[in-house]
Amino acid sequence: MTLIFDTPAFLEQGIIIAITGYVIVFTALVILYFAFTAVSKILLIKTKRHLAKSGKLKNLKNNEIHISGEVSAAIAMAVYLQNYLHDEESGILTIKKISKTYSPWSSKIYGLRNSNR
Repeated sequence: MTLIFDTPAFLEQGIIIAITGYVIVFTALVILYFAFTAVSKILLIKTKRHLAKSGKLKNLKNNEIHISGEVSAAIAMAVYLQNYLHDEESGILTIKKISKTYSPWSSKIYGLRNSNR
C-alpha cells in the first residue's frame, strides 16, 4: 500500500490558506486601529463637553486635555497593582497632592564642599 502525494495541490491549498489568514489578521488589525482611534476621539469630545458644561474649558489649553500614553500606562499599572496584588479593600482610590515641608537633610547646599582658598 503506497500513498501518492500530489505536492502541487498541497502547495496551492497552503498558499491560499496562508493568504487568507494574512488578509483576515490584517483586516482585524485595521478595524482595531480605527476602533481605538474612534474611542479616543469620542472620549476627548466627551471630556471637552463635560468641561464646557462645568465652565472649566476656557481656562485650559488644547494640549492640557490630552493624556499621553505613558501616563495612561502608569495609571493603569498602578490601579492593577492596587487592586490585584493587595488584600481585599474598598475600590475607592483618592489622589491627594501633599506638600513637603522643608528639611535640611534634603538640601543640596550642605552636600557641597566649601573650600576657601
